[in-house]
Amino acid sequence: MDWWRLLLAVGVGLLLVWLLLLAALWRSRPDGLTVRDGLRLLPDVVRLVRRLAADRSLPAGLRVRLWLLLAYLLSPVDLVPDVVPVLGYADDVVVVAWALRSVVRRAGDAALVRHWPGEPAGLAVVRRLAGLTPGRPGRS
Repeated sequence: MDWWRLLLAVGVGLLLVWLLLLAALWRSRPDGLTVRDGLRLLPDVVRLVRRLAADRSLPAGLRVRLWLLLAYLLSPVDLVPDVVPVLGYADDVVVVAWALRSVVRRAGDAALVRHWPGEPAGLAVVRRLAGLTPGRPGRS
């Protein structure tokens, strides 16, 4: 019966790690950005990520990171299942925000603008999602 205790301990440990990760995701969400804003732009963001990942002028490590983000977005496996109200989709928005912030720091705002497939208003939301503010442009 000791293996049941071990299995229970591992399960509880995994649950605690998952809850800590969920709390970190929630805490690091962009200020002023709603989940609705993020979800409305998801098709354009997926196209943006695909275009950035295919851009050979960007560093290879950055492109790999973008392909992994695309795989995560298209995968049915999420950190929080999509059936959980609000939080089910919020994890996708937060993961995209983390990735876009990383990409913009390395590739610059010009790459974001060059590959944006949607409307200018959507680009403004993506810039906020990526952590860009009017007074702080991305590095090139």
